[in-house]
Amino acid sequence: MASTLSPSALRRASRAVARTLLALPLALLLCFGFGSEAMAAQWTAEQLTVPASADGTTVTFSESEIKAGRKLFNSSCGECHAGGITKTNQNVGLDPETLALATPARDNVEALVDYMKDPTSYDGEYSIADIHPSMRSSDIFVKMRDLDDDDLRLMAGYILVAPKAQGVQWGGGKIYF
Repeated sequence: MASTLSPSALRRASRAVARTLLALPLALLLCFGFGSEAMAAQWTAEQLTVPASADGTTVTFSESEIKAGRKLFNSSCGECHAGGITKTNQNVGLDPETLALATPARDNVEALVDYMKDPTSYDGEYSIADIHPSMRSSDIFVKMRDLDDDDLRLMAGYILVAPKAQGVQWGGGKIYF
């Protein structure tokens, strides 16, 4: 004997199936996506190790130092150097190759800190402290007033570690994309 469902029973059954189909993906996300502990980026010592000075010594930053350096960089420098490019002169980026070709080379922590204290033109011929934020011009560029040497060191570390994490995107600008 075959039984037939009434129209109201059929509607209830189809709503139950629809709810199950909608709830299943959400349950899977909770179990396998959002419910599990977030996977943080795992940095290696090699990625966190950068040149400390021109003589070849190196320094290894901690992940928390790089995160602090990124935050300082974004709030102090990110307006003009988002992603390591230089918005006012896209020929000069913060990528390792460009920093190494500056005069003096700015591809180490000590040299970048020196630059943030008293910036010079790319060829090193003259000071640009009156147009580029620096410790020397903190009376004009107020974002620099609250920074100390350790803050500058953390920003320099971030600038040098960022290309290892982001690849050519860091400082590459439009020439790579």
